[in-house]
Amino acid sequence: MIKLTIISGRSGSGKSTVLHILEDRGYYCIDNLPASLLPSLADRLSSGATGIPNIAVSIDARNISADLEKVPSIINALEEKDLLTEIIFLDANSQTLLKRFSESRRKHPLSTESVSLKEAIDKESELLEPIALMASLSIDTSSMSLHLLRDTVKNRLVESSETGLALAFQSFGYKNGVPVDADIVYDVRCLPNPYWDTALRSLTGLDKPVIDFLDEQPEVLDMYGDIKDYLQKWLPMFEQNNQSYITVALGCTGGQHRSVYLCEKLSEDFSATISNVQARHRELSL
Repeated sequence: MIKLTIISGRSGSGKSTVLHILEDRGYYCIDNLPASLLPSLADRLSSGATGIPNIAVSIDARNISADLEKVPSIINALEEKDLLTEIIFLDANSQTLLKRFSESRRKHPLSTESVSLKEAIDKESELLEPIALMASLSIDTSSMSLHLLRDTVKNRLVESSETGLALAFQSFGYKNGVPVDADIVYDVRCLPNPYWDTALRSLTGLDKPVIDFLDEQPEVLDMYGDIKDYLQKWLPMFEQNNQSYITVALGCTGGQHRSVYLCEKLSEDFSATISNVQARHRELSL
């Protein structure tokens, strides 16, 4: 089946990078397609006139505002055609976007002499909210390096098109906030904390001494079992509901020990039945 991937998100979030990655993987990519042209493009794709199996288009705030308002209804109409459509929405927190624009010295598409950069970034969020709510996959690039973004797109977009459900386990520290792109969030701060053992404090959940410590804690094994049972029961229902990408986030205080350990353990287990599983550790990549 022909696949149309719509890339959207706020300026500076990494949309151009994602398009370049998809282009390298054989997608035909169009940057800043006028939203009003989506129906015509869909008609040509459905008819097979283009001969292109996978196409990705970027639709963002550079579009005419009136056209952006019509995007949800346009996308709903596309579902009636023999065309597999998915929306990927990229974003980052406003402070990160401000920093990226300041460092690159690029002009924001909505900023003017009377509209500051901060106001433009906030306005863009309002304009794109209807598209964000329709996204099948949201990616928060606030703390992502270019390398990590490339790996995420490769594993979750390109490979998932051939392997079905893409499942990501992400560890994080509550002190730095909950990941905005998480579908399911577990708080594991109630578990015994290796941080209070001075011999383990500087290590992470990837290190054997920490793994051995947590393996010996009954509460940790109970939490792990409960999370595993829940996911085994309900992931098939998410997939049946056409949700191809699931991010399960597990958070502890610093995102260094308990959440990392559980992400690795769950990732290893679910890799036995799901081909596209990855573990990411937000705080360890900073």
